[in-house]
Amino acid sequence: MPPSRFDQPKASAVPGSSFARLAGLGGMVAGVGGRMVLGAARQVASGQRPNLADLLLTPANAVKLTAQLAQMRGAALKVGQLMSMDSGDFVPPEFAAILVRLRADANHMPPQQLRTALDRAWGKGWISRFIKFDVRPIASASIGQVHRALTKDGRDLAIKVQYPGVRTSIDSDVANLSGLLRLLGMVPKTLDLTTLLEQARVQLHEEADYLREGAQMARYGEVLAGNPAFRVPQLQADLSGPDVLAMDFIDSQPIETLTTAPQAERDRVVTLLIRLALDEVFTFNLMQTDPNFANYRYDPATGRVVLLDFGATRTFDPDIAGQFRALKNAYDRPAIRHSALQIGYFPADLAPAVQDRLLDMMEVALSALRQQGPFDFARTDLVRQMRDMGFSLGMEREFAHVPPVDVLFLHRKIGGLFLLAQRLGACIPIAPLLADYA
Repeated sequence: MPPSRFDQPKASAVPGSSFARLAGLGGMVAGVGGRMVLGAARQVASGQRPNLADLLLTPANAVKLTAQLAQMRGAALKVGQLMSMDSGDFVPPEFAAILVRLRADANHMPPQQLRTALDRAWGKGWISRFIKFDVRPIASASIGQVHRALTKDGRDLAIKVQYPGVRTSIDSDVANLSGLLRLLGMVPKTLDLTTLLEQARVQLHEEADYLREGAQMARYGEVLAGNPAFRVPQLQADLSGPDVLAMDFIDSQPIETLTTAPQAERDRVVTLLIRLALDEVFTFNLMQTDPNFANYRYDPATGRVVLLDFGATRTFDPDIAGQFRALKNAYDRPAIRHSALQIGYFPADLAPAVQDRLLDMMEVALSALRQQGPFDFARTDLVRQMRDMGFSLGMEREFAHVPPVDVLFLHRKIGGLFLLAQRLGACIPIAPLLADYA
């Protein structure tokens, strides 16, 4: 793909007011819609029947979305990052390839906006505490950007600074994004978005609370202290607050650099991540639910996996582990249905025909994970099967049920992990891993 002017993140002020952010979303929708109209006119002129999906999901529209979301940041960018994780089953590969730039690098704040944010967090004169503070961030994401700094007492730190106005714009961003999701066809028309968007709003507020994230990072450091396969940054509480989160800097590489590693190493790392997810559900009752690939890093010197970004960490209802253990061990349809009802996948009074279609989906997923021998993530069509069955089910008027929020966040994490394993081309036995959590 030829390079574009969006290949490198640039400095741009974060729009802070509700009006400015609504205008940004409106401009994005208008730009995408204008291209659709022009494309439809060309197809009609050439005697073709316009295809909405083909007109909407184009590289030109992806570039427009990428540029606007990278500038807006906040909740708007978070949605774009989740879209970018797709492996080509939900959006065309060309579209996903452009959106992928959103995952690790958004636009960053210009120096003056950064200085103002740090003056507010630390007070004027804060620079005297550092030997070096790199103004250009080492990473820019949806809610904040990360800077490397060296303190006068010798600490090599990564310091995450929240974008101004992000916390106060979450509610309006989520409300405005509802219409955009409908426009893009990312959700079935029959689905009531109210519950989903409310949970997204609550989750984003939690992610924007850096004091909470610092505490969750410290908790993960404690539960994984005896596991040499993982490394968690150490919180630097004296430099942390609601809008700034300081931690020790860990030299590492993006997890996706492993795509060129030997098969054995890719398999080992994916096995570690699957075991960690199972521990989170069945042992820790503590899960980092943000599936963004950028939250995983790799240290080639030690082979350790570095875990980052704990804003989306949550504890589950105490019954969740037992319910999913029962589902994992359910081998006939009545047992699967009983577990599904206990978890809350559907209500008992749902039409039997729709229940059967849901159970069909669950049996497909369970049988794939229970297969004998290695599971080849690179060659499986499980994601496509589930996508097709889920989209078809979503069009049913009888089915508008939303599972419990704990289940939604757990699925989000597992789905992201599945896509990462697919990206790395792992080929590992899954059944023995599940059996360890009987």
